Amino acid sequence: MPNDNNADDGEARTPTMLEQMGGMSGLVSSVIPIIVFVVVNSVTSLTPAIWSAMGAAVAIAVWRIVRKETLQPAVSGVLGVALCAFIAYRTGEARGFFLFGIWASLVYGGAFLISLLVRWPLVGVVWSALNGSGFAWRKVPRARVPYDIATVVWTVFFIARYVVQSQLYDADETGWLGIARIAMGTPLTAVAVLVTIWAVRRSGRILEEIEAQQQPTNATEPATTGETGRLDDSEK
Repeated sequence: MPNDNNADDGEARTPTMLEQMGGMSGLVSSVIPIIVFVVVNSVTSLTPAIWSAMGAAVAIAVWRIVRKETLQPAVSGVLGVALCAFIAYRTGEARGFFLFGIWASLVYGGAFLISLLVRWPLVGVVWSALNGSGFAWRKVPRARVPYDIATVVWTVFFIARYVVQSQLYDADETGWLGIARIAMGTPLTAVAVLVTIWAVRRSGRILEEIEAQQQPTNATEPATTGETGRLDDSEK
């Protein structure tokens, strides 16, 4: 029986947010195609840089598959690099490789900001949707605050990426674009993920404390009813 329960717990365990993003190796490996693109483009030209970046993305995906790691980050990585490479090819400019990421940052930042304004912090919404825990935290202001904080962090993170990188794009600074993409990518994402993990745990603890405070009250009600019932019977 204990073994069966453990097995069930293992199957029911919800992957952490970091695991869903491919872990630390996924965050680090996501910058490799960018580095390859910038280096090859500076040494040769756009076309070799595009193919080199694609080759690096495919190699990373194969490496993750061989290691039997989560497949989703590998597929997303290849598709993401392919889209960036296609835009660069169509525009005929190396800076086009970063165009999708720049506009995506603006869209994500706007979505996080709007979620704050309507009091549905996106970090909490996404987390609740992933693990099916429901939205009880919205009814408790103290439990919503950690998700508000985490959502603010993600909002600042994406808006900052858009502002900085769009300026570099307009200045046609491909090399600095690559540096900004890396510097404002993995490190800031890691910080935002840590804040998100704190928010999830903090909000969960607050809800547990409130539930624990309500349990004694709920437990005494049946006992009182029972005692009343016995008094009624004795009076009869």
